[in-house]
Amino acid sequence: MLDKNDFMKRAIELSLINVASGNGGPFGAVIVQDGKIVGEGWNQVTACNDPTAHAEVEAIRNACKYISNFDLSGAEIYTSCEPCPMCLAAIYWARISKIYFANTKKDAAQIAFDDDFIYSEIPKKNDERKIPMEQIMRLEAQKAFSAWQAKEDKIKY
Repeated sequence: MLDKNDFMKRAIELSLINVASGNGGPFGAVIVQDGKIVGEGWNQVTACNDPTAHAEVEAIRNACKYISNFDLSGAEIYTSCEPCPMCLAAIYWARISKIYFANTKKDAAQIAFDDDFIYSEIPKKNDERKIPMEQIMRLEAQKAFSAWQAKEDKIKY
């Protein structure tokens, strides 16, 4: 029977394979449910020209497709590095129950993958962030929210 070290070994193996392939950064992740790997992912940012193609996000996409559900409650993620803010948010949205990580965000910063800037931006007020944010057309956008709220056959997530 596989244990948490076996699953982490696989995540690390994916990160090493990715470095050797030249297809993206040194990150790998696996998602485990009921003692079985249901999703794997590795960093594909440069291979796909997609800044969201981080290992954890790719593993979540892979797992959700495999189980045919967007809800990964009860699953665990094993990632070769502490998740960045985007990946951490995706993990919460997927309702993953536990995160195991190997390298830390400080380790990642030492090789030029520094997320501290993003972490520092999150608690700032909208008008204090480096990327300006301006709210416009809220009343018009509320129509979609009202339609969603009234929809009887919606799938809640």
